[in-house]
Amino acid sequence: MTLPIEDLTPRQIVAELDKYIVGQNAAKRAVAVALRNRYRRQQLPEAERDDVLPKNILMIGPTGVGKTEIARRLAQMARAPFVKVEATKFTEVGYVGRDVESMVRDLVAAAVRLVEKERMEAVWPEAEARAVDRLVELIDEEEPTRYRHAPHIPGHPLFSQVFDSFGQSGEEVEEEEPYDYEAEERKTQERRSKIREELLAGTLGSKSVEVETEESSNPFVQVFTPQGMEEMGIDGNQLGGAFGSKRTSRRVSTSEAMEILIGEEAKKLVDQTAIRRDAVNRAEQTGIIFLDEIDKVASKSSGGSGPDVSREGVQRDLLPIIEGSTVASKFGPVRTDHILFVAAGAFHMAKPSDLIPELQGRLPIRVELEALTETDFRKILLEPKNALTKQYVKLLATEGVELSFSDDALDEIAKIAADVNAKTENIGARRLHTVMERLLEEILFEAPEVATKKVHFTRKEVQESLAKVAKDVNQSRLVL
Repeated sequence: MTLPIEDLTPRQIVAELDKYIVGQNAAKRAVAVALRNRYRRQQLPEAERDDVLPKNILMIGPTGVGKTEIARRLAQMARAPFVKVEATKFTEVGYVGRDVESMVRDLVAAAVRLVEKERMEAVWPEAEARAVDRLVELIDEEEPTRYRHAPHIPGHPLFSQVFDSFGQSGEEVEEEEPYDYEAEERKTQERRSKIREELLAGTLGSKSVEVETEESSNPFVQVFTPQGMEEMGIDGNQLGGAFGSKRTSRRVSTSEAMEILIGEEAKKLVDQTAIRRDAVNRAEQTGIIFLDEIDKVASKSSGGSGPDVSREGVQRDLLPIIEGSTVASKFGPVRTDHILFVAAGAFHMAKPSDLIPELQGRLPIRVELEALTETDFRKILLEPKNALTKQYVKLLATEGVELSFSDDALDEIAKIAADVNAKTENIGARRLHTVMERLLEEILFEAPEVATKKVHFTRKEVQESLAKVAKDVNQSRLVL
């Protein structure tokens, strides 16, 4: 079975990452090769796939240089189950909190959502056709005065009810012709065809209709399981009553009703059992787990108490998961042998060698990310698709303010950010966020009321606006 994983070449993957992340070519190449290897493994004969194990990656670098951003963009590219978790959220088995196996269960849940979305998209045209039929019936039943009139045909139940209410007997109309059900059915079909034409033409978009929607109430409770404390969802469909799903009627526009009905019809057309089975297989064969803040569970202390008491225990619990084991989930047992683990950490207070040796061996590919320079800051301000300057230009444009920067202004912003990082704590590219907010603080505050709708920054204006910041940093009075 060939799974739908990303088939981009490593060069194409790096090119996609370059659109959002400046520099860090070594890390980009490592994750690109790892992602491509997932595709290569699927091309092997099924009997040989089990022999090819993933090469897990450890990314090392200061905060704010792009480790998490690489993972985020990788998740958007990879057509595979992906979860990002932080090692600091886990505790050793036996302590109150989440255990490391929960990240595998999270991965399977992500796979279920992914497969369900794909299956629903596949049946969307059929679901849309069924939804149109249902919506036409609802509109037809709600508006008899517009599309039809009450039948005045002798023998029809409505006719009898009207005359009975006036005390007239049915004998007065015995000589009339019997009710023609076929003719009435033809009228109904003609009426609904007209409604369908108007609906598809979009002329009924503002009309409201009453539809029944299912509101599920599935609360979560924390329970102790053999694997540790977990959040368990109560299945309302099985329990019913206070926790069950209930159907409520509400009046919505025809366009909103169409979305609701398509969703309901699509869910009816997909096999939930098959979705869960395929999701488990997808998670086992192509799943990726990004384990952030791995350095926070590395400790030099050897004591048995204090805040570090469970850190080494978390590392020990990670060993079988990364090496390969079976984790129980509500969707069935999950093997972790072929899940790709990408760990990352700043390692300010610890070193990779402070991790226990067994865990180091399970993360064989080491990639060191470089600290950002002034030149990198300059590129970050301008080159990525989501560059900060582009974001602020678009945000202020909603208020009618035209914002622009000269080249030397961008140079000065990059220089100030690099200087602040050098003289205080180095927080990488995140420093640009604080510098830009400080620079544009007045404009962002006064934009709705300002008369001048064009704002252009030059080097001189940047220096004047951020002069106090530079002074306070030099005097160590302000950490920006």
